[in-house]
Amino acid sequence: MDSDLLKQLGDSLGANGLPYPLPVHPNLVHITLGLFIIGIAFDIAGVLFPLEKSILKFLSLTAVRSNFFDVGWYNVLAAAIVTFATVAFGFYEMLLATPDPKVTSAWGLNAMETMLWHGVGGVALLALMVGMAVWRGFQRFAWRKDMIRQVQWSYIMAGLAIFFLMYVHGTLGAQLAAEFGVHNTADRLLRMGENPNLYFQQ
Repeated sequence: MDSDLLKQLGDSLGANGLPYPLPVHPNLVHITLGLFIIGIAFDIAGVLFPLEKSILKFLSLTAVRSNFFDVGWYNVLAAAIVTFATVAFGFYEMLLATPDPKVTSAWGLNAMETMLWHGVGGVALLALMVGMAVWRGFQRFAWRKDMIRQVQWSYIMAGLAIFFLMYVHGTLGAQLAAEFGVHNTADRLLRMGENPNLYFQQ
C-alpha cells in the first residue's frame, strides 16, 4: 500500500488508534456475553423449576415455567445475532491495532500470538453461538414443543462448556487491552510521550 495512503489513515485515527472515540468491540462483547449467559441461566431456571417452585411461592413471586424458557430462547437468539457485529468490529479494530511488540502476556504469549488466538477464538465462538441458537430453535419449535421441559440437559451442558471458552477467550481480549495497550487511549498516549491528563484538557 502507498505510504501516503497509510499516513492519511494514521492522521484520521484518534489517540486510541481508531477513527472513533471509543472502541466498539469491547462494548458489543459485553452485550453478547450478557445475552448468552442470561439465556442459558433462564433455561437452567426453567429446567430446575420444580425445585424452585416452593421458594418462589414463599417469596410470593408468581412465575410460569414457560416464561423462563421464553427468556432463554430470545436471549440466545439475540446473542447469536449480535455476535456477528461483535466479531466484525473485533477484526476491524484488530487490523488497526499497534500493540507493544516488546511485551509478553501473563500467559507467555506475544502480541501477535494473542491477537491470532483471540481472532480464531472469536470465530469459533460465533459458530458455537449460532449453533446453540439453531439447536435451541429446534428444541423450541420441533423436538420438544409439546414437552413441559423445553431444553435438553445436553444443551445446558454445552452452554456451560461455552461459558468456560468465553472465560479463556475473554482473558485473551483483556490481555490485549491491559497488557499490550491495544486501543487503550492512556497507554498509547504514554507510549507517545504525552500526558493523558493534559491531553484530555485540550
